[in-house]
Amino acid sequence: MRQVAGRGVGANRKVSRGIAEVVTVVVAGVVAFPLYWMVLTALKPESEVVSTDPRPWTLVPTLDSFVRALTVQSFGRYLVNSLVVAGAVVVLSLFVSFLAATALTRFRFRSRTTLLVMLLVVQMVPVEALTIPLFFVMRSVRDVAPAFGLNHLGSLVLVHLAFSLPFAIWMLRGFVAAVPVELEEAATLDGASRFRFLWQVLFPLVAPGLVATSVLSFIHAWNDFLFAKTFIISAAENQTLPLALQVFIKPDQNDWGAIMAGSTLMTIPVLVFFVLVQRRLVAGLAGAVK
Repeated sequence: MRQVAGRGVGANRKVSRGIAEVVTVVVAGVVAFPLYWMVLTALKPESEVVSTDPRPWTLVPTLDSFVRALTVQSFGRYLVNSLVVAGAVVVLSLFVSFLAATALTRFRFRSRTTLLVMLLVVQMVPVEALTIPLFFVMRSVRDVAPAFGLNHLGSLVLVHLAFSLPFAIWMLRGFVAAVPVELEEAATLDGASRFRFLWQVLFPLVAPGLVATSVLSFIHAWNDFLFAKTFIISAAENQTLPLALQVFIKPDQNDWGAIMAGSTLMTIPVLVFFVLVQRRLVAGLAGAVK
């Protein structure tokens, strides 16, 4: 009887695992299909792109759409601007969030709970609801600090940093709290200063969490269109890469091939960044779940 019951349980597990695998493949296919269609449209000749009978393949792939996307005036400048904004946001958010998470976890001070609640509430506010108030703030900042005002890349860095920090701080709090206090006490007994413990002991231990937050901060800043369109009004030299795609949006007919080619090119840096940090990213997300 026990053998029969064991076989039944084993068979049920195999069936459940098979169903889970099928569901996983279906979900992965649904998620990957838009990316496939984007790349396919970028490789199709213009006649197939505007055809009323779209097909999920092409027998005559071409790079004409990529050529049109790359030959946009100041395309290289837009790319550099996007890299500068995303890179600055990643570096600053990691530095500030690490220090803030350490302070909120290791120290006890007045209004600590209130500050944590405020960080949580900030993440619930829709971005669209804050766009207009932030526009007026940046217009006022221009008189005090022109580098962070309208029409400057500093305004984008400042805004993306403000939106990245709450999530990064909340996520890193779990990693900092997971480091035993006894480790800090042992380091202090060995003569290590608080600064040395912070950067030589604590920082490497929470590195997986830092990588996970850096990926999210990079993607958010890299793909931004709303803030770039709102704050970079007339300074064409400070526009970012998503704004370059507007060149192919025309009143009579959009150049969908070039739009998809530009979107594909924009995806490459994100994929490269993800591949470089994927191991630590998985470890960071696993640590966040714990």
